[in-house]
Amino acid sequence: MKIARKTVAAMAMTAVVGMMLLACTNGNTDGGLTGTEAGNRTAADTAAKQESHERTSSSEKAATRVYNDYKGHAVTIPAAPKRVIFAGETTGDLIELGIPLVGIFGNNLEGRIYQKEAAKIENVGFPISLEKVVSLNPDLILVASTDENAYAQLAKIAPTIMFDTFAGLDTRMKELGLIFDKQKETADWLQSYNAKAEEMWKKLYATVLKPGETASVFTFYPGDRLFVMARAGLPQMLYGEGGLKPTAPIREVLDSNQGFRQISAEAIGDFAGDRIFILDPVADEAKQSTEKLLNSPVWKNLPAVKNGHVYRMYIQKSDSDAVTRKWMLEELPRMLAK
Repeated sequence: MKIARKTVAAMAMTAVVGMMLLACTNGNTDGGLTGTEAGNRTAADTAAKQESHERTSSSEKAATRVYNDYKGHAVTIPAAPKRVIFAGETTGDLIELGIPLVGIFGNNLEGRIYQKEAAKIENVGFPISLEKVVSLNPDLILVASTDENAYAQLAKIAPTIMFDTFAGLDTRMKELGLIFDKQKETADWLQSYNAKAEEMWKKLYATVLKPGETASVFTFYPGDRLFVMARAGLPQMLYGEGGLKPTAPIREVLDSNQGFRQISAEAIGDFAGDRIFILDPVADEAKQSTEKLLNSPVWKNLPAVKNGHVYRMYIQKSDSDAVTRKWMLEELPRMLAK
């Protein structure tokens, strides 16, 4: 009997010890590994976590990149913007490239070559409305204004780039290619456009124009203010490679990087070229000023006027954006052939 009791006690003790060992084993996160093996597992886990962190960090970096605008702002922008506001004069550049625009200057669209496409985009106003900008929830803003105070306000809403809308077409399109990761598209577009422009000028000089001919562009704004155009609008095309030449006074305006300059009606003869383009204004007051000039002795005595080399164009159709420039490849030859 005593022997049986001892046997039972020994079996019970063995079971208890076994259960204790099992519990210890189950509570060990290293799954019963040796000290060396457990250390290796810990190191592997740490490496895996670090790799995962690096992948996340790399993904975050890939989602944004830094762009330096022409005024020196280093701007962290989305790698693929989805909601863009463009507050500038060359909206047609972005329309031509298929940029996802949610807001533009839309106050005066009537008559513009890209009017139909632009009419579908929200108007942020001019001057730009911060409240409207906020409501559109942009992820990128491009603005032509160089006002630093206005820039600071916009930059609080979304990454904001100062964009030079007075720059030449080639420069603007290349910069847009960088901003929106469309370098190939912009390069192909420019190659096609420039080839067509070169062919157009060759035909014009073979049929209508004489080597060395100069051109000037004038327009009135309300307040009886007369402007000679330089870096802005139609002159960009006229003074492009293979095209017409600016007069010396206009060259000075161009060299000073001005889009335009106000002049007196009496001084128009100093700026007038062999061919003159008049941009018919929008405002009634400016229209009256235009007609007054065209009926003045100063105007009638200009060589271009006497030679019948005066051309009129609605100012809204004289933009320098990509959409308008494509249209001008056909329109300009028609105008000069008259």
